[in-house]
Amino acid sequence: MQDVAEFVLSPEQAVDRLEALHDAACAALRRALARFVETGVPPDAAERAAFRYPELRVRWEPRGAVPFTRRAWARFPAPGIYATTVTQPGDFRLYLLDQLRPLAEEFGAVISVGPSEQEIPYPYVMEGGDELKLGEVSAAELARHFPTPMLSAVGDEVADGAWEFGEGRPRPLALFDAVRVDYSLKRLQHYMGTDWRAVQPWILLTNYQRYVEQFVRWSLAELATPGGQYDRLVLPGGALVRRGDATAAAEATVAAAPWSRFQMPAYHLLRADGSAGVSIVNIGVGPSNAKNVTDHLAVLRPHCWLMIGHCGGLRQSQQIGDYVLAHGYLRRDQILDELVPPEVPVPALAEVQVALQEAAARVTGDRGEALKRRLRTGTVVTYDDRNWELRWSQERRRINIARAVAVDMESGTLAAQGYRLRVPYGTLLCVSDKPLHGEIKLPGAASAFYQRAVGEHLSIGIAAIDLLRGDLAALHSRKLRSFDEPPFR
Repeated sequence: MQDVAEFVLSPEQAVDRLEALHDAACAALRRALARFVETGVPPDAAERAAFRYPELRVRWEPRGAVPFTRRAWARFPAPGIYATTVTQPGDFRLYLLDQLRPLAEEFGAVISVGPSEQEIPYPYVMEGGDELKLGEVSAAELARHFPTPMLSAVGDEVADGAWEFGEGRPRPLALFDAVRVDYSLKRLQHYMGTDWRAVQPWILLTNYQRYVEQFVRWSLAELATPGGQYDRLVLPGGALVRRGDATAAAEATVAAAPWSRFQMPAYHLLRADGSAGVSIVNIGVGPSNAKNVTDHLAVLRPHCWLMIGHCGGLRQSQQIGDYVLAHGYLRRDQILDELVPPEVPVPALAEVQVALQEAAARVTGDRGEALKRRLRTGTVVTYDDRNWELRWSQERRRINIARAVAVDMESGTLAAQGYRLRVPYGTLLCVSDKPLHGEIKLPGAASAFYQRAVGEHLSIGIAAIDLLRGDLAALHSRKLRSFDEPPFR
């Protein structure tokens, strides 16, 4: 990249230049691919040098008193140069400006942009269907002449605290560089069945399709409400339901959506004013799925993800249909033990806890002791083994020591991922059975429970999001950030 002192840019100018460089690089790569498919002529070294991500650099050399801020992000841990490569800057424009403006205005940081040394892998410039045009050319042929995805270049060293400072090297400006982001954007489309651009910053994660069905019913009702705040629903497969669509047509569009083709089908309700809407993702069952989807959702830098699903109640006093607000996690999922060792506490976030409890009170109409009878706060134990009951004699003591009140297979993983990847998180579960007390999920009782509980539970999750919208500065908590964090949240 050119000398950081050569082009001093405002945040707006910096994002404009990022867009221009990224667009030019992608266009050059697409042209070279099309020519190679048509004529067999590969790009030469000079052409290939154009297939590079733009790099964003920020230099901070404090003079005088260092500005004080209680904000958890857009601040510098030390003087120096910070850098990251950037992809899709047009779609990340608002996020980039939110991060850059305080650095420039409060800290006087110098911003510059130029080409990086990081090549753009050719699959990342292709939209859905474009890959069919390469059908006559083998992947091996393309790999000889074009940049390809290399797993050795994709990692979470910054997020996991494994990045080491080296003299003469810039510090990381963000948790994820461009190639890591592009990798996840493609995976999101594969798993969810929708364009990643449709994913909203407020995310509900569930382990039951019935929650998704209830979300769709609620979304259609919102779209049919005169003067409502939402204007369209994006479905798996890419179809849209828009405000003003006839009821029968909207329902037919939803029914035709091929959600079952996708491993983690997602639905996205977008707001009419362009501000943050709500997405719901059926992540399925188990900690592996929970880690997988959040590894990829994290690159979008969402405001929050909330787990709303079912759990087994572990206390005799609990009733089927009661709620559990997790304030701690006994992590027996094992999937993150190397990245976030089990002895590392995963804290509850006060802002999320308060919002979930207040939302429960508003939706149920219960307050005080009446609410306490229905909503239990406590530790949730998360297993990787659905049949953990078969080793009850081994697990009994650990559950007792933890004072656990509920058991599931996703919540601890999702909380640990939020902690690890700096995304605010929370868990509100609904007791669907009591495995230790003989109240198992028989088909008839389960069906009645689902009909009664799912709608109310979903409403609580949505109400909590509405409560959290108003104070993003507090939500993006310092609890999630270490002493040597990158400036970008």
